[in-house]
Amino acid sequence: MRRTFHILADDDDQLNCGSGGGDRSDTGLRIASIFIILIGSLAGALFPVLARRNKWLNQRIPHRVFDTAKYFGSGVIISTGLIHLLEPATDALSSPCLSPAWQDYPYAFGICLISMFLIFIVEVSAFRWGTARLKRLGLVHDAHGHGLASHAAHGPETDRTAQGNAALSRNGNPEDEITREKSHDADSTHSHSHAHGQGQPTFPHAHSDLETGKRSQGHQPHAVGDSPTAQIIGVAILEFGVVLHSILIGLTLAVNEEFKILFIVLIFHQTFEGLGVGSRLAYLRLPPKYNYIPIVGGILFGVTTPLGIAVGLGVRTTYNPDSTTASIVSGILDAFSSGILLYTGLVELMAHEFLFNSDMLNSSNSHLAYAIGCMVAGAGIMALLGRWA
Repeated sequence: MRRTFHILADDDDQLNCGSGGGDRSDTGLRIASIFIILIGSLAGALFPVLARRNKWLNQRIPHRVFDTAKYFGSGVIISTGLIHLLEPATDALSSPCLSPAWQDYPYAFGICLISMFLIFIVEVSAFRWGTARLKRLGLVHDAHGHGLASHAAHGPETDRTAQGNAALSRNGNPEDEITREKSHDADSTHSHSHAHGQGQPTFPHAHSDLETGKRSQGHQPHAVGDSPTAQIIGVAILEFGVVLHSILIGLTLAVNEEFKILFIVLIFHQTFEGLGVGSRLAYLRLPPKYNYIPIVGGILFGVTTPLGIAVGLGVRTTYNPDSTTASIVSGILDAFSSGILLYTGLVELMAHEFLFNSDMLNSSNSHLAYAIGCMVAGAGIMALLGRWA
């Protein structure tokens, strides 16, 4: 959230860097905002998850709706990291209320850089641990991705054949997955056969070397990318960055003087961001015992901003969002969260969705243009909302 530094009425040259609390007007509307934003956040985050799980909704909602939400959400996450996190972090850590030492270096960008490398190291470590564990079980995985196999925790970017095989190996009951993806598979088959008929090059499906290593022994393939632990780690990283951001904007909304404008913007902001998170949760491929995780993830996102608002209202007589301490804390957390969302959006979502996804590589130009258009629309709308919040 953008910061405005308040000037004391009796001295235009003196900044209010700690005295007093936040704005105390519109108390009733601020309390109502807790429930309104709760509804919007939960609706955005849980709708994709519930719609994919509910057979009645799944049969009546076109598959393109889910694809649109997925690509739109990727753009939202990338734009949030830049416009709604990194820029406010830069403002906060450049506040005139801070000591001159804070002005000597772009700390927000440095913290963002550290954050991206930390997340990268965590994911590499988790990936190597999972690969070593599979190796001990006699399985082999192509760690270099020569077979275009996706990385761990990205959910939807492995091709649908590998996903179906992994689901079969986990629970031996693929009927639900087959029913769920039947419509898309028919479209995909038609698209692929058309490409062959036109002499266009096609790309290998994103099968892991696990498949070739075990098929001869009569085992079903099980890709590292479909590992429940790896998927959970990936979505937990995304949730961590988004939750930090949501709590901070809740605190800001509770005490901000420009409450009404910020409130309207945040309704759309939280709904779109929830759609981005929910579309990733909806595509997780987990065993039945872990089916609760996408629901918990959606609920966690939905309650964090209202929780931040409630806390902000409770301390608004003493909490000054422009104080030295608040500027440092929020600036550091925003910068760290921006690194998480940028890494997740650019590496986990954009690259694996468009570059390492055999379905996308073999799709028609119109489908590729539509997917990119949805992603750009999501990023553009969130960037526009940054004009006010």
